[in-house]
Amino acid sequence: MTGLVQIVVDALSLGGLYALTALGIGIVFSIMRLANFAHAELVTCAAYALLALSGHAVVMAIAGAVLGAMVLAALTERIAFRPLRKSDPATMLIASFTVSMLIQKILVFAFGSRVKPLDPLPALSQPVWIAGAQVSLLKIVTIAICLVLLVALVIFLRRTSIGLQMRAAAEDFTMSQLVGVRANTVIVLAFVLSGLLAAIVAVLFTAQMGFVQPRLGLPLVLTAFVATVIGGLGSLSGAVLGGLLVGVAGTLLQALLPAELRPFREAFLFLAVILVLLVKPDGLLPARGMKERI
Repeated sequence: MTGLVQIVVDALSLGGLYALTALGIGIVFSIMRLANFAHAELVTCAAYALLALSGHAVVMAIAGAVLGAMVLAALTERIAFRPLRKSDPATMLIASFTVSMLIQKILVFAFGSRVKPLDPLPALSQPVWIAGAQVSLLKIVTIAICLVLLVALVIFLRRTSIGLQMRAAAEDFTMSQLVGVRANTVIVLAFVLSGLLAAIVAVLFTAQMGFVQPRLGLPLVLTAFVATVIGGLGSLSGAVLGGLLVGVAGTLLQALLPAELRPFREAFLFLAVILVLLVKPDGLLPARGMKERI
């Protein structure tokens, strides 16, 4: 029983981080049809903002990281992606890789390439007991924060005017423009929301990992992108489902595989992804309004 509780907590904690990361990617993709791999640098830059502000109060450091990621996301949209909005998808994809590599090199120049210790939430380091199992308080808080954010985003997208405009743009961008949706406003807001989610993921992820380095967000975003493919590209609910499933699958593989096979956990995970896509090539919850990118 204690082992099961530990596995469930680990799976939900990891799945929640993947879900938030996949949702940040999916919000932009659903509107622009852009797989923004520079999202990894939003996570990394937010983590370095936490490092730079580590001498201040925790609330101030987190607020600075969130604000910095949101501003950086808006700047990348305005400077790198808006001028290329009418370009072909390959050009946009190359642009996202270029932005990613540029920000990585700037971080290396500013902070160096060495791993730096960072614990933005030291108060959550103590363990708690649940059903006789000792689990990390940080992971419990991670699950709670992920759940609250997901519910808040659902309410925002379903109950607010700008949220409804974003949903309409995700379903059919051209038609939404014809009925009065402002393209630039919706796209900038999508990037800003992705920056917000990236910053929250950075806080929780660095608290679990205990360090920061210039490629911190890359493995997380690559796995989250796989999650969006499983859930269905362009589908926000699919991104959340895919993130949760990938987190649960990864935790189960780590717990159940023999010790000698655990280093190959990702290979088994991606094999499972291939099997899912063979059965459901459009993902588990495909978007209804998948059209050509604007």
